[in-house]
Amino acid sequence: MPGGRATLALMEPQIREQQLWLLKVRTGCVTLFDPRARRLQRHRGEDCSRLNLFVGSLQPWPRLAMSILQKIAEIEAEMARTQRNKATMGHLGLLKARLAKLRRELLMPKSGPSGGGEGFDVAKTGDARIGFVGFPSVGKSTLLTNIAGVYSEVADYEFTTLTTVPGVIRYKGAKIQLLDLPGIIEGAKDGKGRGRQVIAVARTCNLILIVLDVLKPLQHKTIIERELEGFGIRLNKKPPNIYFKKKEKGGINLTSTVAQSELDLETVKTILAEYRIHNADVTLKVDATAEDIIDIVEGNRVYLPCIYVLNKIDQITIEELDIVYKIPHCIPISAHLKWNFDDLLERMWDYLSLIRIYTKPKGQLPDYNSPIVLPSGNPTVEDLCVKIHKNLLKEFKFALVWGSSVKHNPQRCGKDHVLCDEDVVQIVKKV
Repeated sequence: MPGGRATLALMEPQIREQQLWLLKVRTGCVTLFDPRARRLQRHRGEDCSRLNLFVGSLQPWPRLAMSILQKIAEIEAEMARTQRNKATMGHLGLLKARLAKLRRELLMPKSGPSGGGEGFDVAKTGDARIGFVGFPSVGKSTLLTNIAGVYSEVADYEFTTLTTVPGVIRYKGAKIQLLDLPGIIEGAKDGKGRGRQVIAVARTCNLILIVLDVLKPLQHKTIIERELEGFGIRLNKKPPNIYFKKKEKGGINLTSTVAQSELDLETVKTILAEYRIHNADVTLKVDATAEDIIDIVEGNRVYLPCIYVLNKIDQITIEELDIVYKIPHCIPISAHLKWNFDDLLERMWDYLSLIRIYTKPKGQLPDYNSPIVLPSGNPTVEDLCVKIHKNLLKEFKFALVWGSSVKHNPQRCGKDHVLCDEDVVQIVKKV
């Protein structure tokens, strides 16, 4: 019979390949669980309890996740009991930091498969990606079918869509990928249902469409926002203007350029101490909150634009529709009757903020039918060259630019020139 270390050497490839769960470790015996085949596997050897069997892809025992959920529930209960005032700001900041660490540990474990899940995410194609997020049976599949011409199973019962269904539309010269994600339920951020996989795919999108039933929009809207916030997705927000840099010594140095209503030096020290950070420079350029400090320290937050799509407007009155139109970031539609799709597409384009650049060969007219689409964020001529071909920069001499980004047409520009939407660019190569 092989010894304990020899047993581990034989087991490790199998554990990595099959993604087994460690259930029980006793002297001379290791019990594993195969979640795919739903059966136990027992391996015998010498004192295996002394060995570190948590190798790369080994799943933790599910009771660990349950203990994390219990800790999260306890912290949330304590936060609800704590009265919010100046004296409790530091304690609340500490609880929020602990809560953020537990959620990161629960949703992004160090071992195990990635968030998307095998066969769940789809390859990213096109110039932008838009994800449809919402409760089951609110019309996401119908919207994808009617707007992109892609069949996504539709039925009157919940959880009809069980995997990600992709579709592609072309709008204003851009190729945009649409993803119909399975419906999420309350508690998705804590791992319920397939919420973790759904929200993990949503993090990869450039724009989120939260599809809501117009008859109960506020109730569903609040729950979905809370689930996405719990997974580090910030909707229609920008990263807080906070400078943070760790250093080797000197303690916590806090400076602020604006008056702070919530944070002070002791609160910031308490939050950073939870992350074992005792030496850092922090500059607050906005009226920041404890959540802003935590987001900066965590460093894994995603800031995405979001449109709230209120479906089934054919079931409400004109007076109610006028009220719905006043809600910020909202577009009312009827996915079944294809009402107001034009406004939805135009709003999607505005929120994506894509930049179209038309290329012009020497001595020819610009190609207005096939623009080069660049993401928002002040794209430059260098970004355009990289998008066309990675070797074009080596031969780049200068660019002639026509459009709103230059003072006169054409204007000779270098590779650092910032382009605007619908500029015309001619690349001149070195001889």
